[in-house]
Amino acid sequence: MTESSSAGFPVSTGFGLPGMTIEQDLGVAFGLVVRSMGMVKSIGAGFKSLRQGEVSQYTELLEDSRRHAVDRMIENARLMGGNAVVAMRFDSSEIGQQLTEIVAYGTAVIARPDA
Repeated sequence: MTESSSAGFPVSTGFGLPGMTIEQDLGVAFGLVVRSMGMVKSIGAGFKSLRQGEVSQYTELLEDSRRHAVDRMIENARLMGGNAVVAMRFDSSEIGQQLTEIVAYGTAVIARPDA
């Protein structure tokens, strides 16, 4: 998650937010990203995968995609009138051999700091 999009916008994988009270559940907010590695990077990653160890091209692609999906989920929650997201999760799948779908989803809520 980038600082610019998440600053002041709590996101939690838990069902609550420490120090905050959830006043209203607004429903599911999600952010979806479909990415392709690209031919040149795929060839480089293919050679790298022949030997043991991390394939950094794929790791970088998935980390960036998750951040992008979270940013989109936060924007969706804001559009719904929320100021936080709880129960955030990720899911991913492959579309064909070259595309990867990443979705971040959670419950958009209106929360206030505890008195």
